[in-house]
Amino acid sequence: MRISDFSKKKERLLKIKKEDLIDLPYPYNRRDLEPDIQGLTEDQLKTFDSSLDGISALGIRMPKDRKEEEEIVRKFINGLQKLLTPENNWTFLMPLYHSLEYCVRCQLCNDHCPVYIASGKKEIYRPTLRGEILRRLVERYVKKRSSVVLKLSGCDLELNWQTIARLGELAYRCTLCRRCAMACPLGVDNGLISREIRKLLSQELGLAPKELHELGTVQQLKVGSSTGITPKALKNIIEFIESDIEEKLGKKIKIPVDKEGAEVLLIHNAGEYLSWPENVEAFAIIFDLANIDWTLSSDLMGYDAVNYGLWYDDIQFARIAIRHIEVAKKLKVKKINVGECGHAHKALVVVADRVLTGDMNIPRESALPLLRDLIVKGKLKVDPKKNNFPVTLHDPCNVVRLMGIVEPQREILRRICPDFREMEPHGIHNYCCGGGSGFAIIQSMNFPSWRSSVSGRMKLKQILEVFQDVISPDVKKYVCAPCSNCKGQLRDLFNSFKTNELCGIFYGGIAELIVNALEDLKKPFIEWEWH
Repeated sequence: MRISDFSKKKERLLKIKKEDLIDLPYPYNRRDLEPDIQGLTEDQLKTFDSSLDGISALGIRMPKDRKEEEEIVRKFINGLQKLLTPENNWTFLMPLYHSLEYCVRCQLCNDHCPVYIASGKKEIYRPTLRGEILRRLVERYVKKRSSVVLKLSGCDLELNWQTIARLGELAYRCTLCRRCAMACPLGVDNGLISREIRKLLSQELGLAPKELHELGTVQQLKVGSSTGITPKALKNIIEFIESDIEEKLGKKIKIPVDKEGAEVLLIHNAGEYLSWPENVEAFAIIFDLANIDWTLSSDLMGYDAVNYGLWYDDIQFARIAIRHIEVAKKLKVKKINVGECGHAHKALVVVADRVLTGDMNIPRESALPLLRDLIVKGKLKVDPKKNNFPVTLHDPCNVVRLMGIVEPQREILRRICPDFREMEPHGIHNYCCGGGSGFAIIQSMNFPSWRSSVSGRMKLKQILEVFQDVISPDVKKYVCAPCSNCKGQLRDLFNSFKTNELCGIFYGGIAELIVNALEDLKKPFIEWEWH
């Protein structure tokens, strides 16, 4: 494929096939055990653009007529100009400018992209491709170079509806894991370029996956959580969690909610309350045993650390970040502690600095160093023999590669899991779960099939390799994934490949492993129930 093909109205640029993907270890060295990559239905093909690779994450509808197409192009150019002006791009102008101007096209980053590698190195997924296309559009439509210069420099790419539709979908084939940025000797960030393309589409054209926008950010602003949990529903869930803790421990623990003046406001990804309440239970048990002065919030958005705007829209991002701080200030807590959620770490602890100034800039921290201190300093008495099963660690990209929190979780696992084993590569070099940047929650059309087969493939390969000597389904194994979004991806990935049935591989958080190892616990906390 040549870049000039990107604007041509022709058949799809790539038809991805199962046999083109990189091989997986036993038992998936038999291709018939792999799920097929699903195509779109006839109705979907007629309605939505799929000319990039036959996959649809955005659900981009064809324009009705020439007039509508011209309006889309006009808005795109307007958004492109805004991306490169300080008054309109208050978040990432400088790193975007740097990434567009200083890439020398050495292509060193390509072999660090899990999607590109997993696909069998398909040109369409090359991490530098999005930047090369955007750079050419900037030269022609923002800098307005002469036709001669454009021709000589190869920047005469035409901007039409087809180009926009393909570029939009292509921005959702990158998990924003930024492994490519780490490999670049000049610090060019192709993950950021993907994110800024998404921003342009959302803020100028109103194009974003419905799971991120309508069912995500908009719902969170309206009812309090992207899961749909309202403050009233949260109260019922917490009562259930307290009851479950009492049943497991034989001891009643009252979870503090809206406790004014507490040292710590703990905010979970609300997905934990619905899908993995054992993680919320584990934190409550740990904090209670360690006598931590803490509280949850039942205020609107105060109980959901999710901020999907991080992935696609600055305005939506700022609305939720500010609301999180308002909740903390109302409770007069000394700091916010973010539970096991990678993107919430990035949103609230790092990127929110762009928004939170003055007295809004209250301390925000990761829960992992706190958990590490409780174990290492002996505030919790643990018996590692209770975790006598193989355990490996998945490194969430935003916690490890972005924030540099690498060792605390490892120090915990070395002390409580006698058969802890590292994937290769690991730490800041680890591969994304394949569900980053919102992929894990996008369930539209055939995107989940692509996510399991392609973007999650390198992670599955790593997990299978680290457990090859105990791959039998009769040996229970645990992938520790201290991130709600990663757990969602692992659940769907393992379901898709039947990994639990064929290999006995389970997944969960780190707080659950800590509680499972507590000396005084009379029966195992981890119940190995698949959900």
